[in-house]
Amino acid sequence: MSKPSWFQTCLAVFTSRRMAAILLLGFASGLPLALTGQAMQSWLTADNVDIKTIGLLALVGLPYTYKFLWAPLMDRFEPPLLGRRKGWLLLTQLALAGLLLFMAGVSPAGNIGLFALCAVGVAFFSASQDVVVDAYRVDVSEDEERGVAAALGVLGYRIAMLTSGGLAFLVAEAIGWGQTCALLGGLMAGIALLTQLIAPRLPFHERHNTGEFLRFALSLLLIAASVAATLWLLVPLLGQAFAVPAALLAAVAATWLLAARMFAEWRQIAGFIAMLAGAWLGYAIAQQALVLLGLAAGWADFSPDSKNNWIGLLFVMSELALAIPCALKAARLSKFDLLLVPMRQYFTRENAWSFLLLIILYKLCDAFAGVLSVTFLQKGIGFSMAEIGVVNKVVGMVATIVGGIVGGLLMMRLRLYKSLLVFGILQLVSNLGFWSLAVFGKGALGSLHLPLSPETLRIFMNGKTVTAWDGGVDVLLAGAMTIDNFAGGMGTAALVAFLMALCKRGEASATHYAMLSALAAVGRIYVGPSSGYLVEQVGWAHFFEISMLVGLPGLALLWHLKDRINKLEHASTQNT
Repeated sequence: MSKPSWFQTCLAVFTSRRMAAILLLGFASGLPLALTGQAMQSWLTADNVDIKTIGLLALVGLPYTYKFLWAPLMDRFEPPLLGRRKGWLLLTQLALAGLLLFMAGVSPAGNIGLFALCAVGVAFFSASQDVVVDAYRVDVSEDEERGVAAALGVLGYRIAMLTSGGLAFLVAEAIGWGQTCALLGGLMAGIALLTQLIAPRLPFHERHNTGEFLRFALSLLLIAASVAATLWLLVPLLGQAFAVPAALLAAVAATWLLAARMFAEWRQIAGFIAMLAGAWLGYAIAQQALVLLGLAAGWADFSPDSKNNWIGLLFVMSELALAIPCALKAARLSKFDLLLVPMRQYFTRENAWSFLLLIILYKLCDAFAGVLSVTFLQKGIGFSMAEIGVVNKVVGMVATIVGGIVGGLLMMRLRLYKSLLVFGILQLVSNLGFWSLAVFGKGALGSLHLPLSPETLRIFMNGKTVTAWDGGVDVLLAGAMTIDNFAGGMGTAALVAFLMALCKRGEASATHYAMLSALAAVGRIYVGPSSGYLVEQVGWAHFFEISMLVGLPGLALLWHLKDRINKLEHASTQNT
């Protein structure tokens, strides 16, 4: 029998039930995100909530940053009956649907506390769903399908962002945000049902025990009760800052006393809470030490909320520098093996630290240039916000999606190392588009008219009416954004596939992927201050030249790790 062609293989992969499930789960992952971001801000503004409260409620998105902390619990304890990962998918998706339906009846202006609690709940269950979606994608995909799986996940995610971040604005204008939220809650409920019908069932791990999960769920209720009781008692006496750690300690004590008699894994839950308390302690000590240092030295504007980006970065890095070691120390002291064992599994492998460094460096040039791209286009070149928004949301989003799909298809032929290398080079070279804009300026290649109706544009512009724009698009701007997003989409597909290859299928895939994906965001989060400083010193053209140089260390490290990456892919194929 002849071997199937590359086209036949691609067609079989794209039409498989597993890939359909990954596309659906990508959509489910992206749907709630905008509801804790721009959509929520619009809802609060429409309900005449003051600007300070709106600013504070931006913090409801923190669960997305710290989701790796509870990923070990979702690895270890699985709901019964539905198969591995699918039980958690059902619970998180139904919780999201219920919260959205309940939230639809809450008036932000009338009960801002309850509204904020619902928003935090949506962010928490959405981040938890992301943990399970990422782990399911790792567990269900064959090695040669990683690139396609990554691309389809991104495609579903982008479509969902248009739904909740664009189309929802138009619906809300017609029927209000409350009913729009209810519609999205109903959509999430439908996704929960469809996920169970489409997603293939994965076998449970050997240690799965239904009674153990039920006892775990009971322990969570005990923890919630002890935290609530402690907060209720101590907030009036000690204030919020001191009551929160006291509540965590009370939860640890309650878990030890009650759960210890229930089942053998009680130390894991207590260890999880001890780890959170350790992280909070390190964070608080670092922050207060810096504040006291600033007061003693008489430095003005030396606080976590400083307008100086360098001071803000100093606080963030110092807080993380102490919070992470304190959390790990607490995890060791409390024997939180659900985190410690996966970490040992990863760090005992060959080239573990080199792979971590590659994850950080791989998209650094992309992040370095992209973090100031809107500022560059608006202030550096003089494009209107309407034109930038339309090109970014329409041309850029389409190019990102197409780039991800093309990248996924090419990965089936090029394999992992060659894909990382080729797409990494394209990411670096794509910054030439912005460099060309900096050198030649606006209108260098003329303009063209974008054939989109006003209603279509409003979907891409999060429901905003496009003003101060005649419909013309600068050709050089469109070309630069297309190339940048196309290459970025291909690079993202390759990086996600690399993360999937580093995750061992089985019990700890959620924990491994959550840790590695958190590292992948380091460059995007922390290069902002240095980018702004460089622009002031060298100008935009030289800045983009430097951004391309920033990508060279990652490519050099990738070249150095060529044999290790090929060995990694070969080993994972052999173990499948």
